Amino acid sequence: MADFEYPEDLRYTAEHEWVRVIGDRARVGITAYAQDALGDIVYVSLPDLDATVTAGDSCGEVESTKSVSDLYAPLTGTVVARNETLDATPEVVNTDPYGEGWMFEVALGPDGAPTGLLTAEDYRAQLG
Repeated sequence: MADFEYPEDLRYTAEHEWVRVIGDRARVGITAYAQDALGDIVYVSLPDLDATVTAGDSCGEVESTKSVSDLYAPLTGTVVARNETLDATPEVVNTDPYGEGWMFEVALGPDGAPTGLLTAEDYRAQLG
């Protein structure tokens, strides 16, 4: 298995999404492992602005030359930003999954940071 980067400041889901807390928002994307498994990404369908997403539920799709995979919400909340640049350049998810390849942001509730997500170490361990 390739040795991918999993930044320590992020939290992860078993479905291969990552979460970065930025102030009162959580930015979401897919991991390096996920983008590699998918292959060349050709289309990304993101949740609408102001949509409510529920942790664990499908909220979009990532289409590659190999397959179409669901994008799962890692936490419950309201979508407050979408990475619109992915409409024209979805391949940036392959080249920079933790930076310019982010997908959407969710407003954090009054409880603040999301819970129940994996640390980088735990995510690496579950990959085997």
